[in-house]
Amino acid sequence: MKLGLIAGNGRFPFLLLDAARAEGAEVVVAAIKEETDVEIDQRAKSDAGIKVYWLSLGELSRLIDTFHKEGVRRAVMAGQVKHKQIFSSIRPDWRLAKLLMNLRTRNTDMLLGAVAKVLGDEGIELVSSTSFLEPLLACEGVLTVRPPDEVEQKNIDYGLEVARSVAGFDIGQTVVVAAQACVAVEAMEGTDAAIERAGRVLQSLEDEASTLERHLTVVKVAKPNQDMRFDVPVIGIRTIDVMIAAGATCLSVEAQRTLLFDRDALIDRANVAGISIVAVPRGK
Repeated sequence: MKLGLIAGNGRFPFLLLDAARAEGAEVVVAAIKEETDVEIDQRAKSDAGIKVYWLSLGELSRLIDTFHKEGVRRAVMAGQVKHKQIFSSIRPDWRLAKLLMNLRTRNTDMLLGAVAKVLGDEGIELVSSTSFLEPLLACEGVLTVRPPDEVEQKNIDYGLEVARSVAGFDIGQTVVVAAQACVAVEAMEGTDAAIERAGRVLQSLEDEASTLERHLTVVKVAKPNQDMRFDVPVIGIRTIDVMIAAGATCLSVEAQRTLLFDRDALIDRANVAGISIVAVPRGK
């Protein structure tokens, strides 16, 4: 079996690559010049079952031609492509330019959905990015030693309402809450940057009279109609480190809809810091 891997940044592409190779798949990597870690080349040098082609973000035609040349009929997207890259730095070829002109709205869901359709029309099925990584999906329940306290649970309940509303408009998937007040909403900057911004907001209030509790709760959700082929919610150790620096004490994610990278190390780091992590059922 041959699998096409459209690789963005971070560790996600490497985890998926390892999982696919463990199942015996030959992997043809379309590495995005603006995003993918060059370490991917080293993987290919040490494993004959991996081929790497470097493409710019806007080269949709070249991507299709590469997969056709290699006989790829199934492909997966793994790894983040920064929103600002998609909508400001991209230099589209004729095929992608035509696709962009026909978009009703300029958001990532609409764009990636259109790309998936073009690939499908070319005989390349885009499959879920969790296909090879189901063991990394968060299981329902409290994942750390400490469960959310009463204040944090109220923040979670409030945050879920806000986050799901915001995610429905494809603005972002994370909100940061204190004392049932929304301190920060994720937009194009990403989850970690939103948490850092919330930390700065609370820091700025330290010398002022404020009713806000000085502890932050981070609530991350999937979109209401989350397409698991791309933009799957992901949490890694860096997010826990950012939470510690920002003064965040609790993290809520959606069960079976969120990937936890380096799960054991992530939970250990949270436990040491006294952070509570809970995976709530979808729709709760």
